[in-house]
Amino acid sequence: MKKGEQIEAEILRLDFPNKGVAEALDETTGETVRLRVKGVLPGQLVRCVLTKNGSGRKEARLLEVLRPGEIETETPCPHFARCGGCSYQTLSAEAELALKEEQVRRLLAPVLGERSAGEDPAAGIPDPGAVSCLWDSALDSPLRFGYRNKMEFTWGDSEKGGPLALGLHRRGSMYDIESVTDCRIVDEDYRRILRASLAFFSPLYERGEIDFYHKTTGEGYLRHLLVRKAAYTGEILVDLVTTSQREQETLRGFADALLGLDFDGRIVGILHTVNDARADVVRDEGTTVLYGQDHFYEKLLGLRFRITPFSFFQTNSYSAEVLYSKVREYVQSALAVDAADPAAPARKPIVYDLYSGTGTIAQLVASVAERVAGIEIVPEAVEAARQNAEENGIRNCVFFAGDVLKLVDDPAVTDAAGRPDLIILDPPREGIHPKALPKILAFNVEHIIYVSCKPTSLARDLEIMLQNGYRAERVCVVNQFPCAGHVETVCLLTKK
Repeated sequence: MKKGEQIEAEILRLDFPNKGVAEALDETTGETVRLRVKGVLPGQLVRCVLTKNGSGRKEARLLEVLRPGEIETETPCPHFARCGGCSYQTLSAEAELALKEEQVRRLLAPVLGERSAGEDPAAGIPDPGAVSCLWDSALDSPLRFGYRNKMEFTWGDSEKGGPLALGLHRRGSMYDIESVTDCRIVDEDYRRILRASLAFFSPLYERGEIDFYHKTTGEGYLRHLLVRKAAYTGEILVDLVTTSQREQETLRGFADALLGLDFDGRIVGILHTVNDARADVVRDEGTTVLYGQDHFYEKLLGLRFRITPFSFFQTNSYSAEVLYSKVREYVQSALAVDAADPAAPARKPIVYDLYSGTGTIAQLVASVAERVAGIEIVPEAVEAARQNAEENGIRNCVFFAGDVLKLVDDPAVTDAAGRPDLIILDPPREGIHPKALPKILAFNVEHIIYVSCKPTSLARDLEIMLQNGYRAERVCVVNQFPCAGHVETVCLLTKK
């Protein structure tokens, strides 16, 4: 078997994140070899090309699906075959939830000291007889389609020299953009905005009056379109992200074009953000309000939250209620354990909500805490969290703007909030900074609740936490991102 050789193989299982495990016959040696293929599903027969032929690991790139897997169904999305935004559109909700739970359990099994179910690569969940903690039943999103409350679309073209496109990157491409005007994971208001935005700027592009941003040259104007819509209030915020390479005279017409549409919800703000950074990410280097206001409101579990364009808020409001209800349940479970201990303090606990975003978790657990201290690196999110707490009538939350690494043990925080009795962690995808984790563990709290959107980061951090005297009490998988390859996991840890 040589690099560049084409291979037919059946996908036996899928490891996080979306890495298929297959076996194929090496016709040179007659041996069966194992290889990894991205962008596949269990049970598929695929044709792929070998891209890495190391002695310890072989990788291949998908060329064609020759036969779908038995668990696959039809998808309602016309973009799925080309768009790189979704991975599991051809799975039923039940099959997707089971697949994600299987991935997380296999990944965490060695960390938690659980035995895997044999050496069969097609094996699924670890041997339940060896489980060292309670795995709660996986929880699905109440909605499978039309659930997103935030999307970042990119301007570009679907092929070099082609018409203007607005949407998501094509599957396997860093440059080509698929116009996802019929995307299924957003509702019709998003699709209306996409179509209207394309219709407004396409004539200007065709006449050479405007261009999209080219990553290779750093030239061009149109970069991204950020759309946020609250599921429960219906409020819509639209933010056009461009470079500063053009005057703003056309933007008034763009705003008018959107305001002339009929929506199921209602637009409360249209913004223009400048971003001249070379990196292909949405970055705020100055925002102007073209219409309305620079924020919108969403409701979760009886509380109201003010959300700004770039502040973190769970992208699935419906499933966020499921996720945060589980977090609150774990907090109550931890406090019930403490209450059963005669030596436990009678007062309510001081809780640290680290990576607190707009203060969602902090406010949801405030009723069972003496005080909650949130730390968040995005200043506008911290300001929104303070306003949210005030508007919700919550007086025992205090929020600090800064990096958890620098602030978590800063006297300014510990003096104002007190030392924590319980810590809730909801870090970004890369997990907790390696230098921040020892500072968090140094508090030696009885309970830690870890909310993770990337199981590999969770596995890495859990290993360190378990080495420092904690044990995993309960774990739950929540399908926060239907049709996509991501998943949320909540873990309750207790000091031994």
